Amino acid sequence: MRFEGTLDIAAPRDRVWSFLTDPTRVTTCAPDVQALEITDPHHFKVVVRAGVGPIRSTFAMNVEFLELERPQHAAVLARGQAPGSAVQMVSNMDLAEFDETHTMMEWSSDVTVSGMIQQVGARLMQGAAEKITQQLFACIKAKLEAPVTI
Repeated sequence: MRFEGTLDIAAPRDRVWSFLTDPTRVTTCAPDVQALEITDPHHFKVVVRAGVGPIRSTFAMNVEFLELERPQHAAVLARGQAPGSAVQMVSNMDLAEFDETHTMMEWSSDVTVSGMIQQVGARLMQGAAEKITQQLFACIKAKLEAPVTI
């Protein structure tokens, strides 16, 4: 499955970059994250509860930054397994600066699932993934557009 979109964020590009490439910060916006372990600057592990309909599982995900071109581009590979299911996701993000206070993020994710979770059907998975994506980006936008406290 492929997902893609754009997000206009009323924040400077450097601030957006710093947030989105910091696993500790960005995972605060990901629904159902249960644990995070940063293993080195390019790798981290995350445990997340995910699923579609009645089929839900806890996935142990290994995440790697494949490309980091500050402050405009990042690519991430995430692979995970749960009992009876597996998922792989390759995501790309490009940040364009409109001016000193606005950033446009273009993003895409290619997701492959297998096992029990795949059996629920592409339409259900697509809907669930879109809902999670909307929650994630709404949180990211809200946090980045909030007034900076010093």
